[in-house]
Amino acid sequence: MTENTALRTVTTRVVGTGDDAITYDVHGDLAAATPERPVLFLFAAPMDAGGLALLAARITDRPVVTYDPRGAGRNPVGAADISVEQHADDLHRVIAALDAGPVDAFGTSGGAVNLLALLATHPDDVRIAVVHEPPLAEGLPDGDTVLAAIADVKRTYAERGDGPAMAKFIPLVMFDGPLPDDYLAQPAPDPAMFGMSSEDDGTRTNPLVRNMPATVAYRIDVDALRALGDRLVPAAGAESGDTFAARGARSVAAAVGRPVAEFPSHHAGFTENPGQPGDPDGFAVRVRELLG
Repeated sequence: MTENTALRTVTTRVVGTGDDAITYDVHGDLAAATPERPVLFLFAAPMDAGGLALLAARITDRPVVTYDPRGAGRNPVGAADISVEQHADDLHRVIAALDAGPVDAFGTSGGAVNLLALLATHPDDVRIAVVHEPPLAEGLPDGDTVLAAIADVKRTYAERGDGPAMAKFIPLVMFDGPLPDDYLAQPAPDPAMFGMSSEDDGTRTNPLVRNMPATVAYRIDVDALRALGDRLVPAAGAESGDTFAARGARSVAAAVGRPVAEFPSHHAGFTENPGQPGDPDGFAVRVRELLG
């Protein structure tokens, strides 16, 4: 399927079949990639390709690829847990299908964790990797508390459904600073505070929860990542403060001996959401600066 836009053509492709089918979009002409301006692969998880559309549209000096992670967007849905290793293999399959050589990659949130796993197993797939705010518990002083809170979200989802689980997840990822030891002793938030229902519709296909706790509990391969040198760029938002994912970026940077690149705005600053404006223009500028 091909969609004509004012700027360039976006072509949708699928790699794999059945439950392993992964949908991705090619913005522009892959043949326009050069060694100095390789294909740029932008991705998150579980956010699908639509969440990266504003950023993709602002990077026009090279072909750009976005995709829907396993279990999200246009891909098959399910209820089983999804591992970081599965996501990393999916990224590898998309890159191989492009047949355009090593890509530059910008992975954010869960996508940043999946990018770290890809770099450990297929380092030659990527020229430069920008790892933006990976939500990792490893290396954090409150890591055990974070994992316990994630387990509580997972348990709540299994027992009560989407609204009650997400009402616990949102304050967790927005909490500024290390979680106190008694974090889980506080009363459960009301889903209505976040515009969600407390009713359980019986579905268990939320890709965010399907990715937990595997994403947060993932342990990076420090030796493999150190070997990448300046090809690995940990990054965090200027407005993210000491929220969990920003602290994850700083923890990865410390482990591998790399500085943290500052991005404008917050965790989802590449988007424009009502009530939480981002800076997709600034994000695009920063991505281009870091890729050279």
